[in-house]
Amino acid sequence: MRSFQDKAVLVTGASSGIGEAAVAQLRHAGATVFGLVRRTDALEASKASHPDVRWLLGDVTRPDDCSAAMQVVLDQVGRLDVLVNNAGIFVYGSLENISEQSIRNHFETNVLGLIFMTQAALPALTASRGSIINVSSAAGHKAVPGNSIYGATKAAVESLTTSWALELAPKGIRVNAVSPGPTESAGFAKMTARDREETVAQVPLGRKASADEVAHWIVAIADPGSTWMTGENLRIDGGMSLI
Repeated sequence: MRSFQDKAVLVTGASSGIGEAAVAQLRHAGATVFGLVRRTDALEASKASHPDVRWLLGDVTRPDDCSAAMQVVLDQVGRLDVLVNNAGIFVYGSLENISEQSIRNHFETNVLGLIFMTQAALPALTASRGSIINVSSAAGHKAVPGNSIYGATKAAVESLTTSWALELAPKGIRVNAVSPGPTESAGFAKMTARDREETVAQVPLGRKASADEVAHWIVAIADPGSTWMTGENLRIDGGMSLI
């Protein structure tokens, strides 16, 4: 792995789970890391847990918040090299039972928020010939009953990733995704015990991932030495996609 010295990274949804693991690993690798969080309580907790990360408050579903976050990054360090679009929500629910508001929340956060944040970051990433890493899910390409709405949003993320990889290649910007299988997270913990067991049973390796295991590959894709990789969707799912 090459050094991230003098590289600036922005991670959304950075207060817990994969996002928190990513900011910690990227900072350890030498990057200047900005973490974007949505709630004030999460902001204060994150500052206490990771004082060497530069924390920002904002909601990716609001374009003005995305622009404001980027302005802080540019005011402080003058550049952005890597954007990690991790912010997302997950509520397990069948088509019959999921509420209209939950459906809207999924698409607003997981799809529109990702688009708005990328739009805000695009000028800086163009200047640095940077990298975008979108956090998708195995649900984006594998049918999971009771998970169709979340899966649809992640399928959109995978489509955006490949389209943007071609669209932004002339600017020298790389666009890739990671698609984790079941991972220890707040969303996974909210599932019923039965749903958790049934989900993990679909994984050939027989367990869920830790957030650190997924973040490891985010850092690998962001690595300054990975400059020939674009348009890829790295499936980190313990073999789940194979069955």
